[in-house]
Amino acid sequence: MANILVVDDELGIRDLLSEILFDEGHQVELAENAAQARESRQNSRPDLVLLDIWMPDTDGVSLLKEWAATGLLNMPVIMMSGHATIDTAVDAVKIGAQAFLEKPITLQKLLKAVEQGLAREQVKQTVMVSQMHPPLNAVSMMAAPLSELSVTPEVLQSFDLDRPLREARDAFEKAYFEFHLAHEGGSMTRVAEKTGLERTHLYRKLKQLGVDLSRSKRIL
Repeated sequence: MANILVVDDELGIRDLLSEILFDEGHQVELAENAAQARESRQNSRPDLVLLDIWMPDTDGVSLLKEWAATGLLNMPVIMMSGHATIDTAVDAVKIGAQAFLEKPITLQKLLKAVEQGLAREQVKQTVMVSQMHPPLNAVSMMAAPLSELSVTPEVLQSFDLDRPLREARDAFEKAYFEFHLAHEGGSMTRVAEKTGLERTHLYRKLKQLGVDLSRSKRIL
């Protein structure tokens, strides 16, 4: 689903967050200090970063400031700490962090923060694209011409951004998967490879979004 960078100097925290996020279908990169985080940020271009505040070389807030000052803060960053004050958390949000998680981090709070961070980024990207190409809908901006695709009417839609965030995100994801199903001739295996999801997770996701799998014969 997303490429997430976890930055924390504690091995146990990195392993725990990595396991949870991987189970949710995400790709996870790990860094134990700011130097590794800079390298991962440059090489993997994460969709979201979980950033610890207290680290031995450079603290998380300083790294956040660095990214903001150099134009590299173009992904959601969620700060984490077990010892930070309220002032530190407020400062991080002012710099550009999307959320703050206090350790020990519960599973529910982690997944909610990650979901909201990714959803905000999706909506932001959709708005940016719509501003660049106002007459076009999501599918017509794809590389392949519509005339070459077998696209269902549900995919040919413009996204109503004047709706609750979760509904807007679900509508986008549904159109995204319907587009790839049509483009890949209904092959679940090829869609799984194209979208970076395991096939079982893809199937659960499609059912959750209400994608009608009976419209055409799905190839496993």
